[in-house]
Amino acid sequence: MQIAGIRDGYFESLPALYSLLLKDAEALLQSDPAAQSLEEVMAAYPGFYATAVHRLSHLLQEHNVPVLPRLFSEYAHGKTGIDIHPGATIGHSFSIDHGTGVVIGETTVIGNHVKIYQGVTLGALSVTKTLATTKRHPTIEDNVVIYSGATILGGDTIIGKDSIIGGNVWLTSSVPRNSVVYHKSEIGVKDLLPPDESILNFVI
Repeated sequence: MQIAGIRDGYFESLPALYSLLLKDAEALLQSDPAAQSLEEVMAAYPGFYATAVHRLSHLLQEHNVPVLPRLFSEYAHGKTGIDIHPGATIGHSFSIDHGTGVVIGETTVIGNHVKIYQGVTLGALSVTKTLATTKRHPTIEDNVVIYSGATILGGDTIIGKDSIIGGNVWLTSSVPRNSVVYHKSEIGVKDLLPPDESILNFVI
């Protein structure tokens, strides 16, 4: 495609992209009790900023523009700590809450109304160069929530729609729709004081 054709196609796609971004901002506003307005989300939320840059860079990638999409995504990465490869496919009403440390790989496919929290990785099981043209990253279906610190790996891994993935979960295989996946940990609390003493005994 000639440069003029790329340019015209890109700008013709912007109205649809604008509508997508409005849905993203609305999703964040509706799901975050701290959000007060669409204007606040658009101006101040790093998750929305990273998503907006991704949608612009993904559009460039779809028009086979070299290098520039990655420059855009890396700029957003540096500003927000959110690393979304421009090749990732993301549906409407997508929201990233807080967002620091989020990684979304090149061949990830994300459905509609998906929400993820900080520290989530949607990555590959292998980084072998020979797999460069294969689907290496997971598929996240509609209406999925992924909580902080979760890691989901592999091109064959599918998270079924309406599922909840809990914090710190490590997944390398698919889960069916309507699943709740959680990491069970045990936390012990030990009292360092004798049972019949209180912290007041140490005040002079």
